Amino acid sequence: MITRAQLKYIRITPRKFRQIVPLVKGKNPLTAIDILMSVKKKASLYGIELLKAAIANTKRMQGVDVSNLYISKLIADCGPTLKRFRAASMGRASSIRKRTSHLTLELDEIKLPRAQDAGAAKAKVKKNIQEPAQKTETVHAHPAKKSKSKDSAKAESTKKAKE
Repeated sequence: MITRAQLKYIRITPRKFRQIVPLVKGKNPLTAIDILMSVKKKASLYGIELLKAAIANTKRMQGVDVSNLYISKLIADCGPTLKRFRAASMGRASSIRKRTSHLTLELDEIKLPRAQDAGAAKAKVKKNIQEPAQKTETVHAHPAKKSKSKDSAKAESTKKAKE
C-alpha cells in the first residue's frame, strides 16, 4: 500500500457504489477518473472525489510517480443507517432506512521486473514460443475396462457360435 484515501458517512448505499468497483479496480488512477466521468451514476462522482484525494496524498510523498500506480483495493463498507418514519395507510407508520457508506481506496505501485529478471523472463518466453505444446494422453478411470471395437466383438461372437 503506497497511499490510502477514505470518504466516510457518504449518503449513498454501499450496494450502489459496488456497481462501479469492477470498472476501475486494477487500473491507473488517471485512467479510472476518465472511465468514471463517462458513467452516469451518482456513485461515480464520489469515486472521482476519492481518486483525486488519493492522487493528492500520493503527490505529497516524494519519489512516487502517479503513472506507476494502480488501484489495488476499493471497498464500500456500510456506515450508520439513518432511521426515519413515513405515514402509511390506516394510521400506521412505515420505516425508511437511509443508508450511508464508508469508502476506502488504496493505491499500490506497479512492481517492474529487475534487469536480470527481465532477461530471464524474455528467454523463458522465447523458449515457450519455439517448443510446441506436448501432447497429453487421456487416462480413463478404469483402464481394464476398454471398449471393444465392432470387429473384435463380431469375432468373439462367431467363436462362441462355433463352439
